[in-house]
Amino acid sequence: MIENSKSLAYADAGVDITAGYKSVELMKKHIASTKTPGVCSDIGGFGGLFSLDLKDIKNPILVSGTDGVGTKLKIAFLMDKHDTVGIDCVAMCVNDIICGGAKPLFFLDYIACGKNVPERIADIVKGVCDGCVQAGAALIGGETAEMPGFYPENEYDLAGYSTGIVDKDKIIDNKTMTEGDVIIALPSSGVHSNGFSLVRKVFDVENCDLKKPLSELGGKSLGETLLTPTKIYVKPVLALLEKINVKGISHITGGGFYENIPRSIPEGLCAVIDKKSVKVLPIFELIAKEGNITERDMFNTFNMGVGMSIVVDKSDVDTALAILKESGEDPYVIGKIEKADERIKIC
Repeated sequence: MIENSKSLAYADAGVDITAGYKSVELMKKHIASTKTPGVCSDIGGFGGLFSLDLKDIKNPILVSGTDGVGTKLKIAFLMDKHDTVGIDCVAMCVNDIICGGAKPLFFLDYIACGKNVPERIADIVKGVCDGCVQAGAALIGGETAEMPGFYPENEYDLAGYSTGIVDKDKIIDNKTMTEGDVIIALPSSGVHSNGFSLVRKVFDVENCDLKKPLSELGGKSLGETLLTPTKIYVKPVLALLEKINVKGISHITGGGFYENIPRSIPEGLCAVIDKKSVKVLPIFELIAKEGNITERDMFNTFNMGVGMSIVVDKSDVDTALAILKESGEDPYVIGKIEKADERIKIC
């Protein structure tokens, strides 16, 4: 803690500088767990420093991604559980980066809150650090902004930014994708961090019992299920990229299948998804039932149990499935690539 840095006037306006210092002290042990060989600075400076190791990269390309957790945070507020949303924040960024074949290097977070409660901020950052460890990225900096009068005392927003690196010749750009290629699904862990405006409306979360066990969810509560952190796919995908020519990757986020899968499909080709093969999670069946939501809208809003789709040559399918299974995933085939003007069909 910085001695003698205290402003009574600022505190009277609702900003406690010393609480910020305590938050940093509490989070340091978590941040230390994310340190990688490239880290050149400690938390607390004006910028995070990172040294690039380029010995195996001929034409380095930096790939960056930024995102937030969105209104899933409302569930965290209602459950008073704050140690997992940081994983969501990291996941939303690094899962995007890996779609281009890039390995995440480092991460920075931004927390804006109505009142800085050091223990709560430390819990949030613990989740960020857990996500960074899962992604193999270092947390090299961040910002906590106390904004009384802008946010309610018990609420906050959380966003992040990550940078990764890929050799130019290894960028995944769908140029080699062709008719007959196969689409592999990587299962999601749940709703992840998208579609929560609809989720909150369907369940009227402010007025329902989020902690009540539900048989439809295998005895888990709605709140526990909804707060399940977004799955981070970085390490399994990197393992796959070492041995397989991956032709396209889509991170299934807001907009579901219809918006995200076409982003990795070139013009003239179409992703044909076998609807019956999709292993829909119980939470999505419950959302559809309680909200009377059409199947088309469900597939156009949520991941439906598929967090990422990967396109490979049909001759590489068995090898790809084996590599992904060795990395702890439970992959399965959900479709194929065909020639067509529309970019996706779900049938």
